[in-house]
Amino acid sequence: MVKKVGNTIAKIAIYFVLITVGFVYLQPIFEIIAKTFMSEADIIDPSVQWVPKGISFENLTIAAGVLKLEETLKNSILWSGGMALAQTVVAALTGYALSRYTFKFKKFWFVMIVLAFIIPTPVLMIPRLMMFVTAQETLAIQLIGTAIPQSLMAVFGQGVFSTVLILIFYTSFNMIPKVLDEAAQIDGASALKVFYFIVVKMSATTILVVFLFAFVWNWNETYITGTLMRNNIALLPAKLSLFNSEFEDAVSAVGGGFKLNEAYKMAATLISISPLLLMYAFVQKQFIQGIENTGITGE
Repeated sequence: MVKKVGNTIAKIAIYFVLITVGFVYLQPIFEIIAKTFMSEADIIDPSVQWVPKGISFENLTIAAGVLKLEETLKNSILWSGGMALAQTVVAALTGYALSRYTFKFKKFWFVMIVLAFIIPTPVLMIPRLMMFVTAQETLAIQLIGTAIPQSLMAVFGQGVFSTVLILIFYTSFNMIPKVLDEAAQIDGASALKVFYFIVVKMSATTILVVFLFAFVWNWNETYITGTLMRNNIALLPAKLSLFNSEFEDAVSAVGGGFKLNEAYKMAATLISISPLLLMYAFVQKQFIQGIENTGITGE
């Protein structure tokens, strides 16, 4: 009886901690959703905290117009998807090489990969920017202000948090028994066929996890994109960061009597994160499975 009561108390304590921690993460999202549908009167009403007295969709409509949603959403999906695809392919090949092959200075390059993640991004951006500016002047080809620099960085393993993606693949590939590679090679399979038909086929959930991570990180990245591409491509997160000034310009252009408030800001924020939330909602099962698989030890 005492043991049963103790187990019940332990479960209650565990659920209490989980609910408390979960609320800390979910509270900002709840606040964003609540304020998105508040009217201007609800925003200034101190008695309204979570539930608006009257639901208003005007905030979403105006915020979408300020963000130029049709253009920025398409650009953001294509941009983040393209960068994520390039990073996933390069990280998979790099992780496979580190996992399966022995070569000179392997430990050195492994340390360099990790070091690239430890050093703050602004510190790395200075020599990268200087390198692209020098290449632009030497080759007489416009680089700064285009998608070329970031595309090259993604292809050469220098994309947003590429180190983390490489390490995920490295850990995952180490779990796959090497005897499978040897058996395929005995049957005459080339290294490329071994990589594709064995390693890639057995790492579908890991590939999905890496792609989603890369997609989200590229979606939210504004510092590197703003520095190298100079906002020449209209992206949704970049528009969100400039929402205050864009809102004032839009109001001045139409001559409306709208005033910027928290409801418009929260509506714009909700629009910006909605594609990521929807994407996760559709693939959450595979995503969680992939996260679990990367933590299983193998041969």
